[in-house]
Amino acid sequence: MSPLPTPSSQPDDAPEAYVGLDAAGAERLARERGWTTVRALAPGSIITMEYLAGRLNFEVDKDTVVRCWKG
Repeated sequence: MSPLPTPSSQPDDAPEAYVGLDAAGAERLARERGWTTVRALAPGSIITMEYLAGRLNFEVDKDTVVRCWKG
């Protein structure tokens, strides 16, 4: 029997800490903190709701992060 895949770990990080930062600075900080995938989205973007460990999502309005969530 083959081993079960081990899900990617994600940083122990508080998404609310990114709110208010400029988009480029928030992405740089997220990558420094270990996030493997960082996704910036415009407000109201249509996205799929699959959860991906190691991904951090930013909602960016006028180059400022207004919302942030894991997955």
